[in-house]
Amino acid sequence: MTVYFDVASTAPLHPVARQALTAALDEGWADPARLYRSGRQARMLLDAARETVAEVLGCRADEISFTASGTQAVQLGVLGALHGNRRRGRHLVHSAVEHSSVLHTAERHQAAGGEVAAVPVDRLGRVDPAAFAAALRPDTALAVLQSANHEVGTVQPVTETAARCGDVPLLVDAAQSAGRMDVPAGWSLLAASAHKWGGPAGVGVLAVRKGVRYASPLPADEREGGRVPGYVNVPAIVAAAASLRAVRAEAERENARLHELVERIRARVPRLVPEVEVVGDPVRRLPHLVTFSCLYVDGEVLLGELDRAGFAVSSGSSCTSSTLTPSHVLAAMGVLTEGNVRVSLPFGTAEADVERFLAVLPEVVAGVRAPLGLDLAPPAPAGEPSGGTLVLDALGKRCPLPVIELAKRIGEVPVGGTVAVLADDEAARLDVPAWCGMRGQEYLGEAPAAEYGGDRGSAYLVRRVS
Repeated sequence: MTVYFDVASTAPLHPVARQALTAALDEGWADPARLYRSGRQARMLLDAARETVAEVLGCRADEISFTASGTQAVQLGVLGALHGNRRRGRHLVHSAVEHSSVLHTAERHQAAGGEVAAVPVDRLGRVDPAAFAAALRPDTALAVLQSANHEVGTVQPVTETAARCGDVPLLVDAAQSAGRMDVPAGWSLLAASAHKWGGPAGVGVLAVRKGVRYASPLPADEREGGRVPGYVNVPAIVAAAASLRAVRAEAERENARLHELVERIRARVPRLVPEVEVVGDPVRRLPHLVTFSCLYVDGEVLLGELDRAGFAVSSGSSCTSSTLTPSHVLAAMGVLTEGNVRVSLPFGTAEADVERFLAVLPEVVAGVRAPLGLDLAPPAPAGEPSGGTLVLDALGKRCPLPVIELAKRIGEVPVGGTVAVLADDEAARLDVPAWCGMRGQEYLGEAPAAEYGGDRGSAYLVRRVS
């Protein structure tokens, strides 16, 4: 039986959600906008669900609107706030590690003539509140900052950042933290997603504080305060609210237990598996999520092997069939993008399952690396310093092959010698420097590949130190 370690993507349906959904299918099927008895019954259930969600999120019930997903909640929140504040300006600010729903909406805004600023993060994935505030301008219509990162679990300093935003409205994407952690103070708009906390898929939450200027970017509709058009799924909303309340009641106890299990993974994986980098803030983080990256490993192959070993995990790696570019989160952090594994533990995770994962992982990674014939020990000192350059042609090869080629052949140059890795895979720009940091070699930067005989791409230069 497969052990499910991917609640950051979607959580299993909570038992309370299942019970509430079944009951609401019988009692809340009618149109809540109608005045006959079954319609009034559905409206009562919808109102009660709205009150529950508002109580957990710390806002008023009339500030809550239900959407078809968390992604829709984010997109409507961003576009509606920009439209409502259009007289102020068309400048949007967000962190560089926001969910793709923010980035895609920002791209649309920019294509329509708006301006966008992405605030960098540090190597732990955390924004600096002062730097975030410095990106704001008099014409900034909206700022966006997630409560916690979906790939590495880093908790953002939302309250500190909000205090520096002045009168600029701040939208907080709380999809990964809602129900698990207290909602940070200072938000103007907030988005969340029910299937992340164990509610049914197809229910998102958009909260807009009273007094915040908001104008729906969609045609007018009388439902959900005019913010979200279309018929609401009352049974699913009831189930989402019931599970949110249940999860929040369990959170303090379960968070402490999952935090300990994640700490165990964070501490033991680097000792069990050579050449691994654990990423994300080790302190200010979600209690249930840990991410690490393995050198010389294709992410898709690694996830497939873990699946065969009985573990369902996820990846933000560039080495997957769904994308040919590195994870924008890992790239913004400046960490290794290859062989990435994200483990996110559901409520009720058994200690024995974590121990079995830690027992299986070294064998799985070693099996994936075995055909490469790599010596994972650092290269031994050889010869006197030299200025020679070894050119490695990795053009046309995808992650992690350029780094694998570098690891195999750097021993061919003496200490002080240089290796030029020619590559046209975007991931190499991130992974070669990360490899140097992990292996104690010196990264010299990049140059046009043409300077080293290449017809495209870049040359990534590495000096052998040891």
